[in-house]
Amino acid sequence: MSLSIKPLADRVIIAPAAAEEKTKSGIIIPDTAKEKPQRGEVVAVGEGKVADNGTTIKPQVKTGDQVLYGKYAGTEITVDGQDLLIMKESDIFAVL
Repeated sequence: MSLSIKPLADRVIIAPAAAEEKTKSGIIIPDTAKEKPQRGEVVAVGEGKVADNGTTIKPQVKTGDQVLYGKYAGTEITVDGQDLLIMKESDIFAVL
């Protein structure tokens, strides 16, 4: 996927996974009751954070990684008709 934006510093752009449509038992979840997804795929990564001594600290995630992040982490944006999240790398909890 090619994006028309590039994150700066230690920012990461994530495509959130789709919200669950039904429970394991088959009950359909209405839109008003769906929870925000807490996992997604990294689609773009910034160059990294600049430390106090001037060196650049490389990001630990890379494009294509499946990650877990906080429920309300990041800022929702729409780019080329696709809903994405932009957040600091520190808001990511784990790589799956």
